[in-house]
Amino acid sequence: MTGATIISINGKTPVIHPTAFIAPGVRIIGDVEIGEQASIWYNCVLRGDVNAIRIGARSNIQDGTVIHCDADKGFVKGTPTIIEEEALIGHMAMLHGCTVGRNALVGLGSIVMDGCVLEDDSMLAAGAMLTPGKRITSFHMWGGRPAKPMRELDENWATGNRLAVAHYVQNGQSHKAANGG
Repeated sequence: MTGATIISINGKTPVIHPTAFIAPGVRIIGDVEIGEQASIWYNCVLRGDVNAIRIGARSNIQDGTVIHCDADKGFVKGTPTIIEEEALIGHMAMLHGCTVGRNALVGLGSIVMDGCVLEDDSMLAAGAMLTPGKRITSFHMWGGRPAKPMRELDENWATGNRLAVAHYVQNGQSHKAANGG
């Protein structure tokens, strides 16, 4: 974790599995947990100051991504940001108070807003904006601004995604070694 910034706030300290790769330039703040063999790439920000952020095992958060969570607002309960195991979050994505399921993919430069859910094996296309409270069901892809259903996905797509997850685990471990980890 050489070159990463890890900050405790509001009595919460990030918990990072020792096998995870945390790139230089990453900022991890507050109530954040990062699972086994996950990778958080260069210049990402994970700010768990007002709610929780959970990153599952073998998930990857690619370069420049910003992840925050939704705070409680009076009697309205805020939402954490949960990224399940083996999810792929593309470069420069923005996630806020949402859930991303196992083997789901958030495309490059996409925005996922409060209360949204990407179910297992689903996809939000590059550059899309998923507006509050929307749900992408398994084996479906949404795209556009605002995002709408585009097409169904098949098991070949899901297998390709799993191969990409394996690549990111291996590449993350290579980067970890190259950075002195």
